Amino acid sequence: MNKGASTPQEDPNIIKWALKFASSAGIAGILCCVAPAVLFMFGLMGGIYAISFADFFYAEDGSIGLGSWILRGLAVVIGLFGVYMFRKKQNQCSINPKRKKKNLILMTIITIVLGVGIFLSLEKLSSWYFNKYIVPAQQEEFRKMDQNKKQTLIYY
Repeated sequence: MNKGASTPQEDPNIIKWALKFASSAGIAGILCCVAPAVLFMFGLMGGIYAISFADFFYAEDGSIGLGSWILRGLAVVIGLFGVYMFRKKQNQCSINPKRKKKNLILMTIITIVLGVGIFLSLEKLSSWYFNKYIVPAQQEEFRKMDQNKKQTLIYY
C-alpha cells in the first residue's frame, strides 16, 4: 500500500451535520432560560437565583435585552459556521458541482429549520417550567425570607 496515495473521502452526511450544528445553535440561542431551569432542576440553584439569572438577559419590562440578542447572534454564528464547515468538507470530496450546490442548500435549510425549531421548543418548554416550578419556588423563598425578617424584628 502506498501511503502517499490519496483515497476518496466519504461525502459528509447532511442530516448529521445539520443536527449537530442546529442543536448547538438552538441551545446557544436559548441558553439564558435553559441553563437556570436545568440548574434549578438538579437543585443547584434556588428559584430566586434562577429568575435573577434569566432576568439578566431581559429588559425591565420583560422584552428581549442585550444579553439575549448576543446569545441569538451566537446561535446564528454557530449555524453559519456549520454550513461553512459542511461546504469545506464537501469540497474535499469529489462530488459534481450540481450535487454540491443542492447539498449545500439542503444543509442550510435543514440547519435553519431545525435550529429555529429547537430554539422555539426549548423556549416554550423553559417558559412552562419557569411558570410551573421556578416562580412558585421563588415566591416561597421570598415568603420565608419575609417571615425570617419579621421574626428577627420581633426579637429586637
